Amino acid sequence: MSIHKTYAVFGLGRYGSAVALELVQSGAEVLAVDADPDIVNAFAEKIPLCKCADVTDPAVIRQLGISNIDVVIIAMAQELEASVMAVMLCKEAGVPKVIAKCSSEMHRQILQKVGADMAVLPESESGTRMARNLLSSGFLDIFELSSDVAMVEVEVKDEWVGKTIRELNLRRRFDMNIVAVCQGENVNISIDAEMPLGKDMRLVVIAHTDRLSRLS
Repeated sequence: MSIHKTYAVFGLGRYGSAVALELVQSGAEVLAVDADPDIVNAFAEKIPLCKCADVTDPAVIRQLGISNIDVVIIAMAQELEASVMAVMLCKEAGVPKVIAKCSSEMHRQILQKVGADMAVLPESESGTRMARNLLSSGFLDIFELSSDVAMVEVEVKDEWVGKTIRELNLRRRFDMNIVAVCQGENVNISIDAEMPLGKDMRLVVIAHTDRLSRLS
């Protein structure tokens, strides 16, 4: 697992707390934030860095050092205005990856328009799965298509370089299907099974979420 990244979780409801706890238990550095002091106190022993703060305040974002965070998960789906503000402030602070939980397809589109790198419509139990996906090495992006199927962008591993897609046979080995091959800004969906893979390539695959750990 790759745990060198730093994470922040805004909102410690059922989804946000599941993400934060899974990340902490996996050894990742996590800053958890909620506006409710009672909720913060409830998680203070389980999450070492747990703060009570208003993440829609630009001054608070600066004080929390969010500009030094690699991934922010905004788990305030029922508060669209707060989520929008938090997304905008995080992107303005230079956070490389901002993931926002949303409660509808319309909210997903709004959050993506204001800068969210991912906007997810998760089931209540999927917070733990999201955390595990974030920690999986080699994953560049993850989009949950349903409660148990995801589309993942994955780096070409060193041992895959020079081999063809046919030789790798990911469908048999990992039970996943390649839907695109990316190189730079180019995305090729007309996949040539005989094309040798290069180190600078990325694969977009669809798989059941419980199979993703096979790639880590």
